[in-house]
Amino acid sequence: MDTKKYLHFAVVFKASNLNYGEGVGNILALKKISTEGKTYSYISRQALRYDIVRMLYELYKYELAEVNKDQKQKVIQFAETSTIEKFPEIDFFGYMKTKDANKIRKAVVRITDAVSLEPFNNELEFGTNKGLADRIPGNVGNDIFQAEIHRSYYCYTITCNLDEIGIDKHDNINLSSEEKAERVKNLLNVIKLLNRDIRGKRENLSPLLSIGGLYDVGNPFFYNRIKLSFTKDKTLLNEKLINNTLGIKTFQETVGEMSILGYVDGEFSNIEDINVSEKVSIENFFKNIANKIDKFYSLETNNDSSKN
Repeated sequence: MDTKKYLHFAVVFKASNLNYGEGVGNILALKKISTEGKTYSYISRQALRYDIVRMLYELYKYELAEVNKDQKQKVIQFAETSTIEKFPEIDFFGYMKTKDANKIRKAVVRITDAVSLEPFNNELEFGTNKGLADRIPGNVGNDIFQAEIHRSYYCYTITCNLDEIGIDKHDNINLSSEEKAERVKNLLNVIKLLNRDIRGKRENLSPLLSIGGLYDVGNPFFYNRIKLSFTKDKTLLNEKLINNTLGIKTFQETVGEMSILGYVDGEFSNIEDINVSEKVSIENFFKNIANKIDKFYSLETNNDSSKN
């Protein structure tokens, strides 16, 4: 068995106005968090999960897992008939079932909130429904609304234990290595192509930068390790923070020796300062990770065929 069984990578993308919370009066408020004395907008992991599951259906026809409401505990949860064999959604993100007995399968794929890399500056959009109001004879007036807006780079991370994909001890399920590999690679492709529909627009959440790989330790190394700075005409990665992370040694290798950096050329001005030997396009980043996934599961087949 390959000891590098933990998939982990960070994604940086650029988008605007992605996740609204509770409004105040006629003001739509973005979800925000404060840290280091500043306020940042963010997209919740639940929102990211929603769009990942949506695109898994759109691209690969992975059906949504069946749900019901436990009448005793008044909890909406996955149905007893929903298994990871039929529904990759709960293979990735886990479930809780309490109808007959507490059955909990923890998430194998763990996603963090996508937090903006630029502070929120209290910008507001002013709008009305004038286009509709003008269709009504007479002066009926306009409904006025305001919405917080924030265009920024965002970063989130994904971590997955490949050993746990396709296995559920509660239902005595162990999928074939081929099916496990296909599911993970399909998930990767969704991340590469991710988008989000919100307030009449479609935002592109596909990566401008990805850094990660397969590791022998399940630590989310790049969580809270991606920061940016800006000059007049340049966007710069905080190379010291990233390089210190890449220098961490686990067992026999450093994080940098196990990592790949994928990037869109022309977006960041100091890619050459990042101490990763394998620097490739975003397309090749996901292709190389997919090859590592295939290698991992082929080793599983060769060394422990009794699992299939």
